[in-house]
Amino acid sequence: MYDRPVVFLDLETTGATATRDRITEVGLVEIDGGRFVREWSTLVNPGTGIPPMIQSLTGISNEMVALAPPFEEIARELWLALEGRVLVAHNARFDYGFLKNEFRRLGRTLTLPVLCTVKLSRTLFPQYQRHNLDSLMSRHDIRCESRHRALGDARVLWQLAQAWREAPGEAAVLEACARLLKASTVPAGLPDDTYAHIPEGPGVYLFYGENDIPLYVGKSINLRTRVMSHFSGDHRVHKDMRIAAEVKRIDWIETAGELGALIEESRLVKQLSPVHNRQLRRNGDLCAWHWPGQRADAAPQLLSARELGGAEFRDLYGLFRSRRAATEALREIAAEHQLCNVLLGLEKRSGPCFAYQIRRCRGACAGAETAQAHALRLAAALVRLRVKAWPFPGRVGIRETSADGLRCELHVLDQWCHLGTVKGEDELRDLEAGGPARPLFDLDTYKILTRYLYNGKGRPDVVPLPPASASG
Repeated sequence: MYDRPVVFLDLETTGATATRDRITEVGLVEIDGGRFVREWSTLVNPGTGIPPMIQSLTGISNEMVALAPPFEEIARELWLALEGRVLVAHNARFDYGFLKNEFRRLGRTLTLPVLCTVKLSRTLFPQYQRHNLDSLMSRHDIRCESRHRALGDARVLWQLAQAWREAPGEAAVLEACARLLKASTVPAGLPDDTYAHIPEGPGVYLFYGENDIPLYVGKSINLRTRVMSHFSGDHRVHKDMRIAAEVKRIDWIETAGELGALIEESRLVKQLSPVHNRQLRRNGDLCAWHWPGQRADAAPQLLSARELGGAEFRDLYGLFRSRRAATEALREIAAEHQLCNVLLGLEKRSGPCFAYQIRRCRGACAGAETAQAHALRLAAALVRLRVKAWPFPGRVGIRETSADGLRCELHVLDQWCHLGTVKGEDELRDLEAGGPARPLFDLDTYKILTRYLYNGKGRPDVVPLPPASASG
């Protein structure tokens, strides 16, 4: 910080999302070799309105930026001010993310060494819990006449650097800066050596926030590389920016292979309901149409997730996340193929259905078509929704072995349900002793297993297992 060109920078913006919100003010203080060079600031027309809450916080109004230059007009001057310097900012990910996205919109890629004063303060003063800018100003007796304005806050950062040069001293600050610049992609809430402890094999990783609230669960065949990619600094994904700001702890579970990681990710998302996971939802409302034997005298019936485990999969059609979605899908099929809503159980009435009256049903409900002919047409229409039958006589295990041969796991499966993962005979016996009589069918597990068995690379190592009641 004192031995190289540095820019202390602060931005004001229309919001917190770098990919959507825009910059309204830039303020910077240039330092070279620990000596002041110049300061510069400008309002920026964001091309959009500033929310009232932001106007109240910063004092920057829509009227103030109306005649200000847009970012593209200040881009060249700002680029020259940043080029070849270390960017120093408070919560630097925020400012750096906005800068990168603004330059990216102009077709330019900004790449700078970045130093976060939040992380630097945590490193220099670990005895304190709070490292927000107001706390640091109070702790180091720094005054700011224009707080929450870009140049005012940038000046505060320069004053902090001067205060830290006195205590804990220039040598301590330079050593801390060197360590942080080497690990500049570690989020502020995590230890600097976080990545060193994460293994490079397959598994599941978990991000936790304040009070150990689950933020996100993910999986990868290389845990360390995948975790680091969330905090790469590109900020293309708003979710990663939010996670970087909120994460306080990272945990992981190693698996023998990719299948184990996929299954464990699905299980943990449903169990923990992390804040930032949008897929792999709980499927308590999961259902499917059940039409055993394609009988002409019986309509398809909806089965819930709890009932699916005991049904013959060859008689199931469609897997839907709600009864409403299932009903709408069947109505669409009926309309497309001129099927009868009465025979399908979708319309409760005696005599011809409404669709027949408007010539959109071929008349199985009015004697114009036989029930057998209707059933044949329904079977043809439903064939694309038919659920894949379980391809094994009964319970099986799929064995996965890690690339180094040190980890081996057996995923115990039956009727597309994951019963558990074991590492040996004793664990298999314990699983059988405590397992549910009828496991709950899970749509995500079904999709994982069908992709693995039918579209996976190589042939899975399948181990036939006796029924649970007969083993042990």
